Amino acid sequence: MNKRNNIHNPIAKSPIRSLAFTPCFLFLAFFSLLLSSCTGGYSFTGASIPVEAKTISISQFPNLASTVNPQLGQKLYDGLQQMFASQTNLNVIPADGDLQIEGQITDYSTRASSIGSDDNVATNRFTITIKVSFTNRFDEKADFEQSFSRFKDYNAARDFSSVEQALVDEIVTELCEDIFNKSVVNW
Repeated sequence: MNKRNNIHNPIAKSPIRSLAFTPCFLFLAFFSLLLSSCTGGYSFTGASIPVEAKTISISQFPNLASTVNPQLGQKLYDGLQQMFASQTNLNVIPADGDLQIEGQITDYSTRASSIGSDDNVATNRFTITIKVSFTNRFDEKADFEQSFSRFKDYNAARDFSSVEQALVDEIVTELCEDIFNKSVVNW
């Protein structure tokens, strides 16, 4: 027999190596069992949804702002649907869901935000505000009606139409996250 065959193999399992992973394995097994036995509607996204809730309905967002972006209502609607479908086990349905979101766009504006050293506008602030009503059929205390507003500043030397689409996309994502967090994340 060759001496090389008797060299200790560091990959081979040894009793000491197996014992080192036992507490970790036991912890993970216990934690998994604990989470699977919870009845409180826990999700790894942080969503806290009543166990009885199976559906959510999200209404279109009519645009009541003085300036109208014709795609904005649809972007908000699609963004919220996608967020709830991907981050919860709720089925998104057209109307009368166990959870319901309705809203309207109340502001879509751009204003000067800072003045430069030459007394000209240096940056503009683009703002979108929406008013949202949330209804939870299983927990009236979770219901709310609230305005959500987000803004982005942009260089005043740039034409608004050249940055509008990118700014709208960023703000819509943030507004959808705000609505999601307010409606189903209870930290």
